[in-house]
Amino acid sequence: MEQIDLGEDPLALERQVCFALSVASRNVISLYRPLLAPLDLTHPQYLVMLALWEREPRSVKDLCGVLYADPATLSPLLKRLESIGYVSRRRSAEDERLLTVELTAKGRELRAEAEKIPYRVVELLGMRVSELEELNATLGKVIAATRRALDGQPAKPAG
Repeated sequence: MEQIDLGEDPLALERQVCFALSVASRNVISLYRPLLAPLDLTHPQYLVMLALWEREPRSVKDLCGVLYADPATLSPLLKRLESIGYVSRRRSAEDERLLTVELTAKGRELRAEAEKIPYRVVELLGMRVSELEELNATLGKVIAATRRALDGQPAKPAG
């Protein structure tokens, strides 16, 4: 096993992945706020809508899985999206335990406006799309690694 070298000061704030992720996340979400406000969406609600624009209807369980959210977090978001007329929720006819979420006509129409948002975010960040794609791929690896660690699975070897 390779020796881990974290340098002279392993606790230096600027070297902490958790710090960089926290600040970057907060700042990027702040860029989205004014872009989402005209759509009457918060960032978490936008993520739900993105999942539904990809595929619908979806069960709450499926949405929880794809968004890495728990039902207690998702439920109020779905209620709010329903109250503003973007989604409808109903019990599955096949299995009463499953709550199905689907877009309303208003929710489907919103997609056309929402499609402008990623372009605006790229403009605001002033980064090349290739850089953002690379970052997204790296963050995907971080997400997978943290999921494995949280599930108690051994880490994959680096390289």
